[in-house]
Amino acid sequence: MRHLCYFILLALSIFQPLKSQNLDFNRTLRADFIFSGNVNKQDISIEELSSFNGWAGRRGHLDEVPMRGNGQLCLQDARTKKVLYRHSFSTLFQEWLTTEEAKKVNKAFQNVFLMPMPTDTALLSIELYDTHSKVASTFSMIIHPKDILIRSLDGLQTAPYKYLWKSGTSDNNIDVAIVAEGYTEAEKHSFYADAIIAMESLFSHEPFKSRKDCFNIVAVALPSQNSGISIPKQGLWKQTALSSHFDTFYSDRYLTTLNLRKLNDALQGIPYEHIIILANTDNYGGGGIYNSYTLTTAKHNAFRPVIVHEFGHSFGGLADEYYNDTQFSDTYNAATEPWEANITTHPKDSKWKDVRGAKMYEGAGYQAKNVYRGFENCRMKTNEHPEFCGVCQRALNQLIDFYTK
Repeated sequence: MRHLCYFILLALSIFQPLKSQNLDFNRTLRADFIFSGNVNKQDISIEELSSFNGWAGRRGHLDEVPMRGNGQLCLQDARTKKVLYRHSFSTLFQEWLTTEEAKKVNKAFQNVFLMPMPTDTALLSIELYDTHSKVASTFSMIIHPKDILIRSLDGLQTAPYKYLWKSGTSDNNIDVAIVAEGYTEAEKHSFYADAIIAMESLFSHEPFKSRKDCFNIVAVALPSQNSGISIPKQGLWKQTALSSHFDTFYSDRYLTTLNLRKLNDALQGIPYEHIIILANTDNYGGGGIYNSYTLTTAKHNAFRPVIVHEFGHSFGGLADEYYNDTQFSDTYNAATEPWEANITTHPKDSKWKDVRGAKMYEGAGYQAKNVYRGFENCRMKTNEHPEFCGVCQRALNQLIDFYTK
C-alpha cells in the first residue's frame, strides 16, 4: 500500500503543473490575424479563432521566449494575469514596412498563430516592434474557451502526407512539416523525392546532424492545379495551392506566400510546429521568416544550401550575414542591438565572446558598416560555405534545447 501511495503522489506531482497552467494540451487554439497599415501607422485585427485536436508545440518554457523576435504573443490567465504561454515571431508585414512602398500605400497581411487551448478565460495580447526594438503596435482581447464562435477544424480534409523521419511523439520532439507548392497531383512522387533531399540537407549540417533524434519530419503532398511557381517579372502566373511567387517587394529572388490561412488549413490533422515549403521551380530564390515558414526553390542546383540557409531564418531566427543587398539596408540601426544571435551592433560587448574562434567582422545584416558577425564565413553568409559558423551552431543548439528540454 505504501508503494501504491508513493506512485499516486508521483503521478500527481507530474500532472499538477499542467493543471496549474490552465492549459489543455489535448487541443490547439488557432488565432488568425490581419496586420495592416503603412510605415506611419500599423493595425492588428483578429480575423477568426478556431481550434483542433492535439498540441504539437513545446511543453516546457511556456512563459518564456528564446529570443525577442519582431513581435510577441502572450496568453495570460484573465484573472491572475499569470503568463500561460508566450511566443516570439517575425512577419512579412514588418519586412514590408522597411520598403519604399510602405511609405506610399496601406497593405494587409495574414498571420496565423497556434497556442495551447486555455481551460479558463484568458487574455491574448500581441506586440509588434519596430527596427529600434520599440513597441510599434499592440492588440489584446479576452478569450472564452467555450465561445461558440471558435470554429472547430476537426474533420477538415487532410492533405496526403507521409513521415520521412520520426523520432517520437510531439510531446518531446520538434515537428517539421515539408509542404509541396507548385506540384500537381501527378508530380507527387517528385515532391516526396525533393522532400527527402531537403531533410537530408538539414541533417547533414550541425547541430541538426547530431540532434537528429529531436525532430520529426513529415512531407505533405499538397496538390496544385498548375505545375511551377509564379514569376511576375516574366509575366508568369500559376494557379498553385498557396499562390506563392517570386519578386516579393520587387526583389527578384525573394519567394514568399501571403496565404497563411490556406497553408495552415492544409496541415490540419498533421502535427506541426515549423514549416518548410518546397517550390517546384528551377528559378533561384527563397525566403525564411522566423516562426512562420521557409519557402525555397526545389529544382535549382543550389537547393541544398539554400534550404539550410532559409531554415536558419525560420527555425533559428538567424540574420543574414551578407551585406550586398540594398533592399533592406535600413533594417538594422547602429544604436540598437539586434535580437538575432549571430549579428551585433555593439562590437565592444560581444555576445559571442565565449564561442571558440569567434572574432568581430564588420559587415552583416545587408550593411557593410556598423553591423558585425562572429566569423569570416558561414552558411548564413554564402551558399558556398559548407557549415554554420560557431556562433550560429551555438544559437541553434540553444533553441533545440528550448523546444525539447
